[in-house]
Parts: sequence; structure tokens; C-alpha cells
Amino acid sequence: MAFSMAHRPQKKIFVLIRVLMALLGFVPVIMFFPLITAIALGEEKMIFSFSAVMIVITILALASFFSLWRKKLNLNAKDGFLLVFAVWVLASFTGAIPFYLWGLNFSDAFFESACTFATTGATTIADIETLPLSLLLWRSIAHWFGGIGIILVSVALLPILGVGGFQLIKAEETGPEKEKITPKVAVTAKLLFLVYSVLTLTLFVLYLIGGMNWFDAVCQSLAAMATGGVNVKNKGLAAWDSAFIDGVTTVFLLLAGINFNLYCRMLQRKFTEIKNNVEVKVYLGVFAVSAIIITCSLVPVYGSVSSAFRYASFQSASILSTAGNTNADFAQWPSVARMVIFILMFVGGCSGSTAGGIKIIRHVILWKQIKNETQRILYPQGVFRIQINNRVGRNDVVYGVSGFIFMYLFVIMTVTLITAASGIDLFSSLSAALSITGNIGVGFGVIGPVHNYSVFADHIKWLFSFVMIAGRLEMWTVFILFTRVYWQK
Repeated sequence: MAFSMAHRPQKKIFVLIRVLMALLGFVPVIMFFPLITAIALGEEKMIFSFSAVMIVITILALASFFSLWRKKLNLNAKDGFLLVFAVWVLASFTGAIPFYLWGLNFSDAFFESACTFATTGATTIADIETLPLSLLLWRSIAHWFGGIGIILVSVALLPILGVGGFQLIKAEETGPEKEKITPKVAVTAKLLFLVYSVLTLTLFVLYLIGGMNWFDAVCQSLAAMATGGVNVKNKGLAAWDSAFIDGVTTVFLLLAGINFNLYCRMLQRKFTEIKNNVEVKVYLGVFAVSAIIITCSLVPVYGSVSSAFRYASFQSASILSTAGNTNADFAQWPSVARMVIFILMFVGGCSGSTAGGIKIIRHVILWKQIKNETQRILYPQGVFRIQINNRVGRNDVVYGVSGFIFMYLFVIMTVTLITAASGIDLFSSLSAALSITGNIGVGFGVIGPVHNYSVFADHIKWLFSFVMIAGRLEMWTVFILFTRVYWQK
């Protein structure tokens, strides 16, 4: 039996709601581990919090799943945009309940949950170490699943439901162009999930070697691979004061900021595609240049090149990959170092990675377009095309990238204006807008490394939560829902 969306529009919304509830079924699955932790440690309030959410969502998800069993759904791209945004919002809502029942007001609770799923790593909690261990684990797990992508994880269920999953991945995956690694999207999802898991497990083992206990190693490895900044210590990784841990984290933040499709290509032994990938080359080049400049400026501060490079490379990787983690108060660094960090906040990681921001590939495309326009002035009759990875790109990609960056900057300016109107100083407002939009979390001013987001009014936190989700879904997926053309038949 098949539901024809075109011929039965009145039933479409009810079908989409059931698909949404079925997709939301991943929440009880990942809440199972914090629940077990709460039971083991006797955290009664958290046992009730996680159990209540799991029971309600499980009932709704199973009822929706079996109501759609073996029924073919003709899901189109427009439906995919709506489902992706709705899943992220509802996941953030359900994830906020444990924070709320623990003691936060709901504005702060939703902000915390949106931060974790959007891998932003911002927080309103001044003393992180007062959180129950099960709630700390929940922050890291939600971070990790936000990194791989809620829809990308859930998409393995879609073939069973008869829903074409590539529409959802197109709406969720980061970068100007999407591609299938394997012919079947479910296989693609599983392969990416495997790579992501192996890297996380490797980092976990290295953290244990570096001296972390198993709980801290679990939480920090989950957060780092998601390029998010949640921590189990108030001082972040600086609490361990370990060059080994800082170095390992730097490497894995860089790895997490690389397009995960390339790791799959590596498994398929397609090394030529990796060698020719211009985005990775530029990404590593930007990191190297930034780390060198900051190192030179920090030598007088730390007294040696090795110490300066340790902090410079870590912070460069952290901001470039939009992890937003810190191992020092960079707000006290020389102005040159701070300026480099500020510039990196406009860059972002690679497309198809867990990183946020504008993305390296978009900067590459616009830089090549600048070169083309310069040549066009000299040779008006010439035909110039952009080449990416030794392949000629489509002209419409340039238009899409230009539109995205304009929208990205427009959002930053708008959020800055609204935040400043609430009484926050202009530079802190700009820094917060830039950090939130790029899913970085840390910034300058009132959101510097030793501060948090508790200073903002509740309505600003709700605005930030929306912008974080929009930034994680790369703007178009969210803002297209607010256009008149989207709702036209």
C-alpha cells in the first residue's frame, strides 16, 4: 500500500508527523547510557528525568514506526527540509528535559540542549563540575550524535519505512555539493558511522594513555570528534595540563574537521581523489599558517617555542574546526594572536565534516571566482570556468556559495544588532553572533574562555538556539521554510 502525496495532500501532514516521530526514536537509544550511569550512581533525580523522556518518546516512535511499516512514502526534497529542521528542534526539546528537571529554567535548558546537538559547546552553567555524571555523559553523547548528524544516523531506518533517505541527507549534510559514496544511502550512512566510531574509539584509548580516567576519556573523546566544546571540567582540557593530551586533541580536531567522505575513499583505496582534494590542502595550510603566526607571537609569553607551539596549534585547530575548546585564556594573548583567532572564526572546517562555519571549500570557490573575474576584465571574450579537484565545476555552485555567504553574514549582523540592543557591548555581541552562527561556542568579550552565556537575557538565548540549529544545518535548510515559495504548491 502506498500513500500518494500528490493526490492526498490532506493526509500528508499526518504522515510527516509519524515519520518525524519514528526518526525521533534515536533519542531513547542514546539516553539509555546516561540512564544506566544514573542508576549505577544512584542519581535519583536523573533516573526519573531520563526514564520519563525515554518512555514517552519510545511509545510515540514505536507507534509511528509500525503505522508506517511496509507503506511506501513518496518523500520529496521539500519534505526533507521540513523533517530535518523539525527533528533537530524536537531533539533539542526532548534533550532539554533532563536539564530542566535537574534545576535549570527552561530557556537555559533548551539552550544547553541545542548547544549539544548543534555541537556548539556553549553553556550557561558556571560550574560544570556540579552536574551529575549522568548529565555530563548525556551532554557528550548528544554532542557526538549531533556531530555525525541526527538524520545521517537515523537514515538507516528509512529503507525499512520505504522513505528515500537521500533527500534527508541532502538537507543535513554540510557543504555546497553532496555526493553518495555508495549507491545505497543506508550503506553510506553506516560506512560514515563506522569511520566516525573508529576515530572516536582511537581518541578514547589515547586519552586513557594520557592519564584521563575512563569516564573523562569517554566524554572528552565524544565531544572532540564532534568538534564541540563541552567539557567535564570547568577549566576544560587545561585541567589536565598535559602536553600529550593537548597534542592528541589537536590532531583529532583536525581529523574531525576533514571531509569524512575522504576517509571512506581511503578505505576504498581511491587515494588519487584524496591527493587531488584542494579543500584539505587549503584546510591544512590555513592551520599551519595560523599556528606559525600565533606561535611567533606567544614565544615571549610562554618563554619557549615548544610551549608556544603547543598552545598555538591547539587553539588554531580548535577554532578552525569550530570545536571551541580551550587550553588557555587566549583573551589575554597578544593582539596578533587574538586577531588570527578572530579571523579563523570566519573560516570553518571542510565540507562533509563535523565542523561548522562557512567551510573551506566555499572560500576556495570564491577565491577562484575572483581570479576568473580578474581574467575576464583583461580578456572580455574569454570563457573561464572554476576547477575543483581537477574537475570543472558548475556555474550555479558559485551562485549558491555567494548566496550562502551573504545569508551567513546577514544572520551575523542581525544577531549582533539584536544582542547589542539587549544591553551587551558591541564587540561581545558580534563575537557571540559569529560564534553561535559558526557553532564555535567560545569567543571574545563576555563569552571569552573564562566566561559563559549566562549573562544573556532569555530571549537572546532562544534566538541563539535557533541560530545554532540553522548554522548546523547550513542556513538554507532552515530559512527556506520561511519563504513564500516553499509553501506554494
